[in-house]
Amino acid sequence: MNHSLSSCYCFFFSLALLTFCVSSCQAPLPIADADNGGLTLPEGFGALVVVDSIGRGRHLAVNDNGDIYVKLRYAKETGSNVALRDTTGDGKADIIRYFGAYKDEGSLANGMRIHEGYLYYSAARVVYRSRLEPGKLVPDSPMEVVLTDDHEHGIHWHITKPMSFDKEGNLYVPFGSPSNACQDLVNKPGGIPGSSGLDPCPELIEHGGVWKFPKDKLGMTQKDGELYATGIRSVVAMDYHPVDEQLYLVMHGRDNLHLLYPETFTPWESAVLPSEEFIRVREGGDYGWPYCYYDHLQGEKVLAPEYGGDGKITGRCEGMDDPVMGFPGHWAPNDLLFYKGDQFPDRYKGGAFVAFHGSTNRAPYPQSGYFVAFVPFENGQATGDWEVFANGFAGTNPIVNVSDAEFRPMGLAEGPDGSLYISDSNKGRIWRILYTGNKNRFAESQLAAMEEQKLQPNIRRPDPEKDNLDRGQQPKGNQVYTTYCAPCHQRDGKGASGRIPGLHQTHWVTGDKERLIGIVLQGLEGEIEVNGERYDNVMPAHGFLDDAQIASVLTFIRQNFGNQADAVLPEEVAAQRSDLR
Repeated sequence: MNHSLSSCYCFFFSLALLTFCVSSCQAPLPIADADNGGLTLPEGFGALVVVDSIGRGRHLAVNDNGDIYVKLRYAKETGSNVALRDTTGDGKADIIRYFGAYKDEGSLANGMRIHEGYLYYSAARVVYRSRLEPGKLVPDSPMEVVLTDDHEHGIHWHITKPMSFDKEGNLYVPFGSPSNACQDLVNKPGGIPGSSGLDPCPELIEHGGVWKFPKDKLGMTQKDGELYATGIRSVVAMDYHPVDEQLYLVMHGRDNLHLLYPETFTPWESAVLPSEEFIRVREGGDYGWPYCYYDHLQGEKVLAPEYGGDGKITGRCEGMDDPVMGFPGHWAPNDLLFYKGDQFPDRYKGGAFVAFHGSTNRAPYPQSGYFVAFVPFENGQATGDWEVFANGFAGTNPIVNVSDAEFRPMGLAEGPDGSLYISDSNKGRIWRILYTGNKNRFAESQLAAMEEQKLQPNIRRPDPEKDNLDRGQQPKGNQVYTTYCAPCHQRDGKGASGRIPGLHQTHWVTGDKERLIGIVLQGLEGEIEVNGERYDNVMPAHGFLDDAQIASVLTFIRQNFGNQADAVLPEEVAAQRSDLR
């Protein structure tokens, strides 16, 4: 079949002695870009760029008429959402409209769904909806508040509000937890090396799980719902499987195994563990967080070090629910989509696409992820290991710093003709993936080239020695930086936009030395502004480093990354440490 032409079918009806032919035609698929928009795809697939540079896109949804709606990471003056329409049939958006002005909270704002005639979209703490009217691109009905997160989060940053609906129309929303493993974030911001987790974990009362809310109710808070499943740290990727009739999600695993437990976990173990867990959410299920995490290398849940684990002990985790599978650590699963269409070959129907936004904290190893995976399903059950479906978003390999990546895959949506849409969170590019081959001739051999993609630096398991970017001798300040600071602030000091501030030419680094020393000794929490961008995260205390180490690393950052400031002396650190005591 030539997919550049319309597909028409004639249905015959007899009435009296006359025969009528009613023709049903499907609109032709547009032509893929010659370079597939920079993506590497399985044989027979093509991609085109729908739009570029609309703003940092998060989740997206596609209406029955092909209109595209994208949740933006940062609100523009004209709105926090963008609507796109193609009026020419070439697959390119030629009408772009911004709408939906409301208080937003940067990278915490995710969630975009179309459900029963409404467009649902989320700020960090609120789920809204607007009715979509036939023929109108931008909804002009009043914004309705569906759900408000009324907790006083303070330093809580896993408060993103993706949403899913079951076949009855019930709403599912996760309430994430801020810590790695339920550390005391009030008295010990970010935790300190060797610190234990609170037991029992008080966060699990109102966080660390998925809540179920009744259909079509407005003005809700968490108390209007019920805890559906617990032991789930942080969720951005979530979808309901229509065949299995079950909720699924891919959880963000905890961080900093080596930083917090340097004598137990190596930097390599901290880079590849723990798993990002692909979970079939059972009502009443307990998936183990914060007491446990899944290790895909061993194929089992193990006890977290905050509760006495050493990476091998199972302990209390033996009775916890296991995931469908575990993906390598820190890939950042940011959307999940079960494919329902007929455009792609049959093996894709009912299977799961997962958008891996990409790691930020794998130093001293290259960053990983930055691709879209596929997991085949049959009759509602996973039937194989994950595959590489789309790669090449970053535009470079290996990815040393998160800022090196040109694009980062974020959101997934399916169009009415079965096309797959993918959003980018860096510049605001949208791709549309089409199947241009012969579905009847699609075979496993066409996936062989994609298996080779698993050998790419952004996907394969790093070699503990060869891939260590810090192998060999370094100046002391640089070595301390790459061990304790680069996992967040990156090797190039540029941080991760919206999450971790950069260190380039900012008064936080080059200004008051006492303030800078105090941040390292005590940590930092709460909202700050760095070079015009707001951040609300936790800087762990690093007072466990000795005076010489702190002086050397602060001198390093004050005299690198475009900074030119005087050195920090060990005796200055010692004096401030004494004052704090």
